[in-house]
Amino acid sequence: MKKAALTRLNILQKAFELIYEKGYQTTSIDDILASTQVTKGAFYYHFKNKDEMGIAIINELLKPTLSSNFIEPLQNDENPIETIHNLIHHLLIENDFLKVQHGCPVSNFTQEMASWNQDFSNALNEITQLWITTMIEIIERGKLKGLIRNEVNANQVTMFVMSGYWGIRNFGKLDKNKLVYDTYLTELKYYLETLK
Repeated sequence: MKKAALTRLNILQKAFELIYEKGYQTTSIDDILASTQVTKGAFYYHFKNKDEMGIAIINELLKPTLSSNFIEPLQNDENPIETIHNLIHHLLIENDFLKVQHGCPVSNFTQEMASWNQDFSNALNEITQLWITTMIEIIERGKLKGLIRNEVNANQVTMFVMSGYWGIRNFGKLDKNKLVYDTYLTELKYYLETLK
């Protein structure tokens, strides 16, 4: 990788770490420069402004990471009920990228930016829609295999599971402890069992 590309990647990675910890709006370009030790000129060589950098973080860092953590595990659909529960359990309990005290980075960006910046909204919606579509597909395949009841509405199940996931992430941020996830995971397991 060339020096310019490495500098750009360094800016994105360090900026993401700061934003994930402090929030997008409270992280300044000066904070990012201090963390990366690049000049203001180097920053503006790679990004017109902070928002362009934020979109690059979503597209270049979050999308690949979330694809491997949120999407690919759903492609193992031998038993969709177990697969969905195992995915959410992994994301909440075992995943090292997602920190309990900082919540879900996509949810954080959505809460901070989506309502007033259409570019952020579009980029975040693309990631979210991919997760929704993939989960709906695994549920529909489960119905075809006879593992999930035919009358189950895959879209409703998906929205319920995802809403619970994002919500419990916020409780985790408040409590700063993964123990808060246990109740949700237990109830999620009971709920998913009712789909059979």
